Amino acid sequence: MLATTALLSGAPGVTEAEAAIISPDNPEAFKYWQSPDSPDREPYIEEPMPPGFQVIVSQFEGPVFADAEGRTLYKWPLRALRNGATGDREEKPSNCTNEVLKTSAGMMSPYPADLLLPDLDTRPSCTEVWPPVIPSEGAEEVGGWTIIERQDGVPQWAYGGYPLYTSVLDKQPGDVNGGTKMSSSNDGGVVRVPVGPSPGIPPDFEVIQSSTGRLLVNKDKYSVYTWDGDAPNTSNCHADCLLTWTPVPAPQNVVERYGWTVVERSPGINQWAFRGKPLYTYNHDRRTQSFWGADIEGWHNVYTQRDLPPPEGFTVQDVEAGGQVLADSKGRPIYLYNCRDDSLAQLACDNPDSTQAYRLAICGAGDQAVCRKNFPYVPAAPDAKSVSRLWSVMAIDPDTGHRASAGQTAIHVWAYRDRPVYTYSGDESRPGMTLGDGYGEFTGKRNGFKAFVLRDIFQRNNFRR
Repeated sequence: MLATTALLSGAPGVTEAEAAIISPDNPEAFKYWQSPDSPDREPYIEEPMPPGFQVIVSQFEGPVFADAEGRTLYKWPLRALRNGATGDREEKPSNCTNEVLKTSAGMMSPYPADLLLPDLDTRPSCTEVWPPVIPSEGAEEVGGWTIIERQDGVPQWAYGGYPLYTSVLDKQPGDVNGGTKMSSSNDGGVVRVPVGPSPGIPPDFEVIQSSTGRLLVNKDKYSVYTWDGDAPNTSNCHADCLLTWTPVPAPQNVVERYGWTVVERSPGINQWAFRGKPLYTYNHDRRTQSFWGADIEGWHNVYTQRDLPPPEGFTVQDVEAGGQVLADSKGRPIYLYNCRDDSLAQLACDNPDSTQAYRLAICGAGDQAVCRKNFPYVPAAPDAKSVSRLWSVMAIDPDTGHRASAGQTAIHVWAYRDRPVYTYSGDESRPGMTLGDGYGEFTGKRNGFKAFVLRDIFQRNNFRR
């Protein structure tokens, strides 16, 4: 049994903010999530796989490949950083080895190479964090699945030419805690990417990972929308409606599957529909991946699937910078901590099982107590539950920031994708501000804090990792 301390009491002087409670009874706040009883799951195109592999439709990242135990498979594509590149090259042996790297690679200016990395006595090798997927004896290649030889001569499965790994951060079948399909800047490090089958969508569309789900866009990456005024597989948008909305055209001869159908607007003029709802683009969208059209009553962005709502007590908060963020019950924005070390392996340091040296340096000059004051954990009852598997209650050792062991004095906090979430002390008296966004190195993308963005008017709708 874990003992609980009272280090997470609410900040004095903070009043309830004008924040929207997340509930199906509040459509404006609930629009970023789908109901737990929703059947919506992203369709995918089936393809041949070697024995022992499967497809799991994960809650957040959609369909992913997994091994026989349900562990998600990842790739590590080569990516350029400020002073070089690291990752795996297509059709080449893995660069993730069993060597424990002890010094920085110097890829992130202004920091030089050959600086000693922290916590060398417990630092893992790349393969300890990212076990390579090893084929069984006699395994045969099929489709996009191939077998490559590692630098040590051991065979390894690859998909699409890239070596495959599992993640030690994934504890249950369907977990995707090791990486993400969301886009990230070069300053965010070389992030591992979950691998999966192609989505079941026509070639005129793409699916983009946003912070709340799998957003459907057209081939030019502009959002598509549906309208409450339409009937199933019937468009009622005519005349003046077409001054604002453009039906998404469909070809004459298509195979209707995966929930995709064709609506005939007039002889020879077809329109795409998804799950029975005709699709449109918004004529006044000024940027890709937009939510602007959904500001008009009755119109909605389209997702192949959305995330489930966060735990009770979280809210949606308008922010002065433009957009909306996830917030606590007092309207204080929620923050995520990002961290990749500067080794060639680009190991994540953003979870409580990794070194805490980087986080403590940023938020407290090495002092855990100062860190807790500047970026307090979001408290949770030890027995609190969430309908979303992405949210959990985590027991943290307050003296180290690591996950607490049984019998240790611990604080219980909310975690998202197995990483604690935080508020920022500088926001306490000013609901609607995100003053902690970008706190850290490289505007928080490399080693620092980013607001949990649900909608950003000026940038892409993701975590801006």
